[in-house]
Amino acid sequence: MARGERSHPYLVIFALWLMVFSASSQVIIVAPILPRIGEALLIPEALQGWLITSYALFLSIFALIIGPISDKFGRRVVLLLGSGSMAIALWFHGVADSFESLLAVRAAAGAAGGMLSGAAVSYVGDYFPYNKRGWANGWVMSGIAFGQIVGIPIGTILADQFGFRGAFLMFAGTMTLTTVLIWFCVPQPDVDRDTERLTVARAIAGYRELLSRRVVAFASATYFLMFFSIGLYVIYLPTWLETTLNVSGTSIASLFLVGGLASVISGPMAGKLSDRTGRKPLILVSCFGLSAVMIVTTYWTTSMWVAYVLFGFAMVMFGLRMSPLQSLMTAIVEERRRGALLSLAVAIGQIGIGIGGAAAGFAYVKWGFISNTATGAVAILGMAWLVHFHLPEPQMKNSEVIDLGMEDT
Repeated sequence: MARGERSHPYLVIFALWLMVFSASSQVIIVAPILPRIGEALLIPEALQGWLITSYALFLSIFALIIGPISDKFGRRVVLLLGSGSMAIALWFHGVADSFESLLAVRAAAGAAGGMLSGAAVSYVGDYFPYNKRGWANGWVMSGIAFGQIVGIPIGTILADQFGFRGAFLMFAGTMTLTTVLIWFCVPQPDVDRDTERLTVARAIAGYRELLSRRVVAFASATYFLMFFSIGLYVIYLPTWLETTLNVSGTSIASLFLVGGLASVISGPMAGKLSDRTGRKPLILVSCFGLSAVMIVTTYWTTSMWVAYVLFGFAMVMFGLRMSPLQSLMTAIVEERRRGALLSLAVAIGQIGIGIGGAAAGFAYVKWGFISNTATGAVAILGMAWLVHFHLPEPQMKNSEVIDLGMEDT
């Protein structure tokens, strides 16, 4: 596979890493500062989850729109447009002064996120050969964990000290830097592109054709269940901990710090290990481990120390599945359809987290956090069933080697 001549794989990984750090942190930060947002804008608890749903809905719509565009015009232009748009949307969070205005700017950020989500993973699939994608995805996705280690604690403290807007403005700055790095360091890979005329009807027909493939339908359902369970478990976990253990926002920030440390260790290791052993075993271990954590959370969490252990283990399990699953999905369709597939999966996943976020608020108020954790555990076990029985393990393409300036270990 030909590559751009003006960059190096490590620079590409860093630019994508910073993008993932910024984009994921501005999503994750909503959960720990949700009580602050509710207090500042007088939003009832039952409606707070709609801030997640608004973001997820627009991400889903724009991911579907952008997928075929990235297949035709390339990932680089989409990454530039998405990162620039998200930076602008995040700067506008600084002037949101009501539930409705914050809902609107979260929707705008979601639209930008829809441009980035599928294109980022597709870019890794375009730029790196299959036997390096687990390694590359592991490092790129470690940006999520680093966000938990550094971004979320700092953002939470900023929200406590200066109001919730300070957290979003910090990530507006890092996303602006991301846009500059993508412009200078991320070339357009030389891969097969969709050469047919792009129309709305043809894009819809393309998605219909993809979903008619059993493996794509099952992969999409896997993404839905994965993100649905996240929406149920994570969004109201900080609110539950503050209510149950009477802890501060700083304690919640430290919880995400612990989770981030666990993820940053497990994510890259899982990606590299999956290059050697296959993707499915790690995904299945993750699903069973994460479902167990969800089930015991409300019974065992009697102090923040227990919460640190459980949430840290949960983040290890999350790290075990993310890069292997993404790497597996880059290989189940031809490369000229990769952008459409990943955008479709991301859109369906965001529908999952959107439904999960809305359901989480209703369930939390009506039945308590135990209903969130139990339903999330069932969804994770459903994901494991789909992966085990319906997602094939692609053959390792060991003949594809990329010169990374290091030994192939």
